[in-house]
Amino acid sequence: MKQFYRILSYILVAAIASAATFGIVLFGGLTDSGAYTKLEELSDLIQEKFIGEVNLTAMEDAAAEAMVDALGDRWSYYISAADYQSYREQMNNAYVGVGITIQLREDGYMGVMEVTIGGPAEAGGILAGDVLIAVEGQDCAKLGLNGTRDLVRGEEGTDVTLTMRRADQELTFTLTRAYFETPVALYEMLEGSIGLITIENFDSRCAEETIAAIEALVADGAVALVFDVRNNPGGYKTELCKVLDYLLPEGPLFRSEYYNGETQVDESGPEYLDMPMAVLVNSESYSAAEFFAAALSEYEAAVVVGEKTTGKGYFQQTYRLSDGSAVGLSVGKYCTPNGVSLADVGITPDVEVPVTEEEFLQIYYGNVEPGEDPQIQAAIDVLKVGK
Repeated sequence: MKQFYRILSYILVAAIASAATFGIVLFGGLTDSGAYTKLEELSDLIQEKFIGEVNLTAMEDAAAEAMVDALGDRWSYYISAADYQSYREQMNNAYVGVGITIQLREDGYMGVMEVTIGGPAEAGGILAGDVLIAVEGQDCAKLGLNGTRDLVRGEEGTDVTLTMRRADQELTFTLTRAYFETPVALYEMLEGSIGLITIENFDSRCAEETIAAIEALVADGAVALVFDVRNNPGGYKTELCKVLDYLLPEGPLFRSEYYNGETQVDESGPEYLDMPMAVLVNSESYSAAEFFAAALSEYEAAVVVGEKTTGKGYFQQTYRLSDGSAVGLSVGKYCTPNGVSLADVGITPDVEVPVTEEEFLQIYYGNVEPGEDPQIQAAIDVLKVGK
């Protein structure tokens, strides 16, 4: 089942390069002319004259976010120091916690939707269906979903106390936090020996797990493959190109053009997978997910099924700021193997299969079995016809 508490504010991230140090202090230093900057002048004025308490960190975060927003680029983003660890966990497809998936309930508390097999929560006796009402004695309804998540997580090997409601009982569990890697590529065999591979993102371990999934399905007798990149926010170019190199024949895979005029073309080797394929996309397929579908389509290696994608044409590099925060800045644009930009255009599927808003949400949360999913069934029909 998909994670219910994705960090939605970072769903557009496609961090092509590794993090670097970005040595700027927002409110520090003079301009080239020796005068104070407007921001430093305003900061000094507020700290000297404002009648209330001043939270300088909150001011700097708000100012930094506003500066990035003022670029008018929907893909650049600011990450506060407090949120940076969560961001890294997402990009690494790993976290330290107790092994529960939680969802916000109407009463403000957190329902336990899933308990990870072999994790501390399962060993301690927590069950799916329990309701998390407090962490370290703090009320979850007041903490909110993100606050609860952040308090449950922490350093590996440290303890955390959770209070659960089960029926009319209130139960307390003290658990030792552990390191978890979240699956990136999930797979299963469908009717007609068609393999389904759901790629959650193109972040760390995507290529390793996706290729392993392909090989497992082929070994089990798969005669065709469906790749599901619906609701996939993208990720690293290196992971994308490794998967495409495995699937496609020799030729260009991805074209990048940087802010300084530098261009780069990633190439595929001669070996490739020769079997019928389809790719599922929707409006929440971003960045690397779109280019994955586009590359397979341009090589006529797969049929694209689903709904039109977003159309992301810039890539970001993540720069760490001196206070521990970071900025993901659009530093270049990228194109398909044929040199086509998807910016504000996206991909229109070969076979369009619209779904209702309710169907979309059920698919997003992983509540629809493949046999009941109209888009998966359409992909299966396409592959059957192509046999």
